[in-house]
Amino acid sequence: MKLAVVGGGSTYTPELIDGFTRLRDVLPLTEIALIDPDAHRLALVAGMSTRMLARSGHPAKVSTASRVEDGVAGAQAVLLQLRVGGQAARAVDETLPLECGCVGQETTGAGGLAKALRTVPVVLDLAERIARASPRAWIVDFTNPVGIVTKALLDAGHRAIGLCNVAIGFQRRFAAKLGVDPGRISLGHVGLNHLTWERSVHLDGRDVLPGLLAAHGEEIAAEVGLHPSLLHRLGTVPSYYLRFFYEHDAVVAEQRSKPSRAAEVAAMEARLLAMYADPAVDTKPDLLGRRGGAFYSEAAVALIAALLGDGRPTGPQVVNLRNAGTLPFLPDDAVIEVPATVTAAGAVPLPVREVEPLYAGLIAHVGAYERLALDAALHGGVDRVENALLAHPLVGQATLAAGLATRLVEANRAHLPWARTSAGTTRPMPEAPDRREQVPPLDEETPRRREEQA
Repeated sequence: MKLAVVGGGSTYTPELIDGFTRLRDVLPLTEIALIDPDAHRLALVAGMSTRMLARSGHPAKVSTASRVEDGVAGAQAVLLQLRVGGQAARAVDETLPLECGCVGQETTGAGGLAKALRTVPVVLDLAERIARASPRAWIVDFTNPVGIVTKALLDAGHRAIGLCNVAIGFQRRFAAKLGVDPGRISLGHVGLNHLTWERSVHLDGRDVLPGLLAAHGEEIAAEVGLHPSLLHRLGTVPSYYLRFFYEHDAVVAEQRSKPSRAAEVAAMEARLLAMYADPAVDTKPDLLGRRGGAFYSEAAVALIAALLGDGRPTGPQVVNLRNAGTLPFLPDDAVIEVPATVTAAGAVPLPVREVEPLYAGLIAHVGAYERLALDAALHGGVDRVENALLAHPLVGQATLAAGLATRLVEANRAHLPWARTSAGTTRPMPEAPDRREQVPPLDEETPRRREEQA
C-alpha cells in the first residue's frame, strides 16, 4: 500500500512517520512518497523518516519526488499538508490584522482569509494533477483552512475528506483525565473546522461531560484559554479557536504584547531541521510536540485505514465533509466538522441533535463567510475579498473590511495572479475613522506601484 504526502518536506512529517510505525497493523504501508519542491528540506525530512522506519523495523520504503505526478503515481491515498508562502506569509497573516485592531490568526478572521486566497488555487491545481496520475486515490486534506479547502476540492469533484486534530486531541485529553483507553470515548463534536464545541463526552455510551466539567473544569478551561465560569454556563467545551470570538479584545491585546506565533514556529522549524540533519537522530524529537498537530498521525492513520479498508464501517471519526442536511440551518453543500461513519465508499455524517441557537447562529454566520471566502479564492477581486471580511464576525465593519481588503490583497500579490493586474489592485482605500481600529497606510511605495500597474 502506497501513501503520498504532498508537502512532505514539512517539519510535521516525522509526526506522521511516528504514527505509521506505531500503528503499522492498522495501516500496512509498503511505500511512503514524500513530495516537495524544496529539495533541501525534502532530503532532511526523508533521511529522518527513513531512520525512524528502520529503527522501528517498519518495512516501508521512503521515496521522494519534486513533481506531484511522479510522487503520487500508484498511491491509494494522498495527504495534503501545504503552507503556500511559508512562515513569511503566515507572519503577515498574523500581524496585518492586528494593526487594524483584529485578531491575528492564520486560520480564521482576516489571516485565515488571506491563507484561503493563496491556498485554494494551488490545492485545486495539485488535485487535478493527482487525479490524472492516480485517479482512484483519496485526497485527505490537512491544509488550513481545512473547511474551505475541502469544500473547494469537493465542489471540483475530487474524492476528498478534510481532517483536523482538534477532536482527537480532546478525545485523548478527556480519556487521560478519566484514566481510560481513548477508544472508549466518543464526542458530541459539532460545528465547522476551527469553530466547534464538544456538547457531550460519552464513555462506553454514557455522557460524562457534566462530571468532567465538575472535576476538571478549571484545567479544561485553561487548556482552551477561556474562563471556567463560561464553560460551566455553556455546559460544553468550546475548541481553543472559540477564544478568538468569545475573548476577541483580550486576545488582540495579548497578541500585540508578544512575538507572533509565526516567529516562534519559524525558530522551532530551524531547530527541528537541524535535528533532522543529524544522522544519529532516529526518533521523533520532543520539540515536535510544541510545533502543533498533536495526534495528527493517529487521526490520519485511522481515516486512511477506513478509506482503504474492506468496506466495513469503523468507529465514528470526526472529519470535514458535506453537510447533506445534518445541520438544517446550513446549505446541503456546506462542509461541516462532525462525527461520521467512514468506509471505502467515503464518509457519511452521523445524526446530530438540534444545535442550540447560541452555537447555530455563529456557525451559520461563519458558514456564510466561508462561502464568500471560497468565491474570492476562486474568482479573485478586491470586492469579493471585502465581502468575505464584511461577513466575518471577527471583522464585520464596513470601513474596516474595505481597508483590510486592500491591504490584504496588496500583501499577498505575489501569490495572487489576479491581484497583479490593474483591475485587482487599483481601487482606492477609503478613509478610516481616527480610532484604535484605524487602518494604517500601506507604505510609501504603494501609490507608485499602483500607478505603474494602471
